[in-house]
Amino acid sequence: MTRWLAGIVSFLLLITGAVLALSGRAQEPAFPTAPPPRMATVSAGLSPIPNAPEADAKSKEQKRFARADKNEDGRISLAELVEPRRTAFAKLDLDHDGKLSFEEWAVRTIGKFAEADADRSKTLSPAEYATTAPKPRPKKPACACG
Repeated sequence: MTRWLAGIVSFLLLITGAVLALSGRAQEPAFPTAPPPRMATVSAGLSPIPNAPEADAKSKEQKRFARADKNEDGRISLAELVEPRRTAFAKLDLDHDGKLSFEEWAVRTIGKFAEADADRSKTLSPAEYATTAPKPRPKKPACACG
């Protein structure tokens, strides 16, 4: 019998709580009015700000085209496109014959191999090969705070 009584009481409490929760109305919080802006009093002695410069309307692709178009004629010739690569080619072309041999192209790798081959066996052991690993670059900080 006590179970029935406890069940009825708990059911009535549940119904009462639901009615109160659903019928409750929140009141709008009363906010005080905002004070007047301080800039109005400070800006009285300042000169007006000049017009800001307008942003460049060129798209990324138009800017890239303009960098490649050296003589600004609206067209890119093969010479204009190849010119920036001439200095990189000249650094690789060691005998300056205008031709790039495999050895000239791979000179850095060949030099690194020769440095790593400590016993001059023309092969690299695992320990010698480990010396050719590139040095890790220092990690940039995640923020610009230092």
